[in-house]
Amino acid sequence: MQNTYLILPDALLMAAVVVAWLNDLFFGQEGRKTTYGIAVLSSVVAAVWYAVNALDGHSQLFFGNMYVVDPFANVMKAFVSIGYAASIIYARKYIEDRELFRGDFYLLGMFSLLGQLVMISGNNFLTLYLGLELMSLSLYSIIALRTSAAQANEAAMKYYVLGALASGFLLYGISMLYGATGTLDLNEVFKILASGRVENSVVLFGVIFVVAAIAFKMGAVPFHMWVPDVYHGAPTAMTLLTGGGPKVAAFAWGVRFLVIALLPYAADWQQMLVILAALSLIIGNITGIVQKNIKRMLAYSAIANMGFILLGLLSGVVDGKADGAASAYSSAMFYSVVYLVTTLGTFGIVMLLARKDFECEFIDDLRGLNQRHPIYAFVMLLLMFSLAGIPPTVGFYAKLAVLEATVNAGLTWLTVLAVITSVFGAFYYLRIVKIMYFDAPTDEAPVTAYGGARALLVVNGLLVLALGIVPGPLMNVCLQAVHQLTP
Repeated sequence: MQNTYLILPDALLMAAVVVAWLNDLFFGQEGRKTTYGIAVLSSVVAAVWYAVNALDGHSQLFFGNMYVVDPFANVMKAFVSIGYAASIIYARKYIEDRELFRGDFYLLGMFSLLGQLVMISGNNFLTLYLGLELMSLSLYSIIALRTSAAQANEAAMKYYVLGALASGFLLYGISMLYGATGTLDLNEVFKILASGRVENSVVLFGVIFVVAAIAFKMGAVPFHMWVPDVYHGAPTAMTLLTGGGPKVAAFAWGVRFLVIALLPYAADWQQMLVILAALSLIIGNITGIVQKNIKRMLAYSAIANMGFILLGLLSGVVDGKADGAASAYSSAMFYSVVYLVTTLGTFGIVMLLARKDFECEFIDDLRGLNQRHPIYAFVMLLLMFSLAGIPPTVGFYAKLAVLEATVNAGLTWLTVLAVITSVFGAFYYLRIVKIMYFDAPTDEAPVTAYGGARALLVVNGLLVLALGIVPGPLMNVCLQAVHQLTP
């Protein structure tokens, strides 16, 4: 009971959802700004609170060992919370112009955030599943909010149907693991699997289906086909809510399954991740080259980046030894955080260039941005350099850390593949830089943003640069957080 303060940030966000809901119910359209303020303020306060909790290093189990709060959970929750706040700040003008400035946009977003928190802190198969469904159902609904847009409705339907399939995979895998071990508790599953007193064929069957579900939620090949369609079809604000924090939560969710519960079978699931990572790097980077729609390009970029995160996850255990596990998993954690920061800024720029009767849909819409607004063009340049892995941006160090872990695991061929495919990927990132700086603008409309989004974009760009110059503190935070997860 003395450590109940560790779950107070979660309680704060739950209370904020109730308050925002009541405000929307009683005040309607007049209370929309208050709902927006509640969503931003509560998520920012919670993010700071999670960061403070992470510093004291406490780890505690709650609700009958079904929910864990440890440094890893606190760090990841801090980033998904601040990611949600940044997403709705960037989206403010965009949704106002499209008459989507409604309470259900913020409420569904907050429910999705709560689902992400449960995914990150789940310590039981049941809790992990409930967190996934809370996040996913909220995202399906938020994508379909713009009922007049057939493309958005199609994207929501595709996401829903394929998401249901992935949930079925997960439940089937969990049922196999429960049948083999007789428990849903992650720590107990680990102990039983480590003892060797289980039926290997049943466990492997379960592992295969769990890995498939994780790959779907991360958008890894061959479970990636929903990603470009959802990114393209959904309004850009909803695309960011789908492709930002949920990706980080999916990574943490995968860590809970694979590292906490299934580490004794690392030799088996790592072989699966090798295939998923290699395919994601190849298809994500090469297919991205031919895209003309900027959101589809960013979707294939996301697929390629998930490939890099999988590289970190598959490099932890070598020849049955987990000596380098903390370093490998922390590199994947660092990469996921960096990806979140760059994704937020990139979609922030895309929404900034959109206006009431105009969507920034195509790469050519960025032509001559430097002439229209040099500051935003420079921020976009930093973000593209980071995604391409060009120093001194943080993306370079993130890729380097993951590749180092892969080399240490003896997977030299996979490291070479990652480097080669990254060169292909750099083409479409640098193409955007070329278009912004060397092409004449085709759109002469002024680029305007309200104060909050404008300031946040500048901070976002500078953060990408600062973390690239001084990556040590964030890397140390990730390393310390992961240390408690690994044996």
